[in-house]
Amino acid sequence: MTDSWATSGVDLHVELGGSGLRTGLTKALREAVRTGRLAPGTRLPSSRSLAVDLGVARNTVADAYAELVAEGWLTARQGSGTRVAERAAPRRAVPAAAARRAVRREPAYSLVPGRPDLAFFPRAEWLKAARRALTAAPHEAFGYGDPRGRVELRTAVAEYVARARGVRATPDRVVVCSGFVYGLTLLAGVLRQRRVREVAVESYGLGFHRDLLTEAGLRTAALGFDAYGSRTGELAGLRGAGAVLLTPAHQFPIGLALHPDRRTAAVDWARATGGLILEDDYDGEFRYDRQPVGALQGLDPERVVYLGTASKALAPGLRLGWMVLPEPLVEEVTAAKGAVDWASSALDQLTLAEFIGSGAYDRHVRSMRLRYRRRRDQLVAAVAERAPDVRVTGIAAGLHAVLELPPGTERSVVQAAAWQGLALAGVDGFRHPSARRDRDALVVGYATPPDSAWAGALDALCRALP
Repeated sequence: MTDSWATSGVDLHVELGGSGLRTGLTKALREAVRTGRLAPGTRLPSSRSLAVDLGVARNTVADAYAELVAEGWLTARQGSGTRVAERAAPRRAVPAAAARRAVRREPAYSLVPGRPDLAFFPRAEWLKAARRALTAAPHEAFGYGDPRGRVELRTAVAEYVARARGVRATPDRVVVCSGFVYGLTLLAGVLRQRRVREVAVESYGLGFHRDLLTEAGLRTAALGFDAYGSRTGELAGLRGAGAVLLTPAHQFPIGLALHPDRRTAAVDWARATGGLILEDDYDGEFRYDRQPVGALQGLDPERVVYLGTASKALAPGLRLGWMVLPEPLVEEVTAAKGAVDWASSALDQLTLAEFIGSGAYDRHVRSMRLRYRRRRDQLVAAVAERAPDVRVTGIAAGLHAVLELPPGTERSVVQAAAWQGLALAGVDGFRHPSARRDRDALVVGYATPPDSAWAGALDALCRALP
């Protein structure tokens, strides 16, 4: 008999108090609804189920429910059970400043960079991979995992980055992380333990990456930048730097590939000083010209940490990334993660491993590469036709382009775009605080707008350009 009721109904936490059971139950339920702990529409257990859970007579619960229904706290309908009644929320006075903010409209369009087209996430293929992965998963996959990540994903990643990006990788050198930021956080902690005090960074990049390093106790020093990319020859003059963070395949946000001589200079510096190169290969799969640009890591796997993610190829919400580490760093980074893998779901890792191994990842990347290339071509054509004095650069790869502007016009163009209902990013927002302001430009992300909004976004952009 016990088994029949123990698995039925829903759980409800109720603390009885007062002089009588019915009075105490009625008061407890009323207070739970009044304070919002039981939200409108919440279904309550049947009177029989709650009576068994509380060890009281069924009539006690039924009478309490009936009283609360009469008072308007609960509703009871045949076939839908007893639920918390919908009640009008009290109106609160809105401060004047909040009211002014509320009338500000969200932009109708956004060309902010750094985001893939989430509408094209391969739901059906991902679901197939998840089913296959779940069916084949060993029992131990549901326990606390290896801090390096599932061996299935580490093996799949090692094969993929070797084939597609020219990385020299083996599964024992791969550590799974929940995205680039978490990987950089782990590395920053390891660098501090190694008594590194300064990390060189590119003049233009993501501010929150620099902030992360700063919060870890590391100073950042900006490398100069020119038509060949970051001036890595300047590393020799940075006596305190023990590492450098680079985006060599497609510099973010300027969009250049680091010149081969500059790549060699960075590796030479690392070999001579014992420093490390942290390579952010954030969108290396999306190259549109025929000139291959492989990972810098291939030049020296013992001096370069390669970081990749599924954020641009699939979706940032997956929170899956990976590091390919020099052999001495594997143990240190693994220790920094902890005794088990707290960060990434084992089932998501197994699904991604299956997704890569089945060829679905390659098919999806190739499909999105064609889509993004069409978007890039449409952007370039629209700017050439309607704003011929604006030069479009950084278009050989990635999900964004750089529109070079006349000196002193960046802020006014961003503001003009806002008046058109278009969110844009100026390049100055990516500049290192110590770097000299040497250009005015827009960083235009062309991946995100849905097809229905793409023409409108392009039109708003062109109207804002000088």
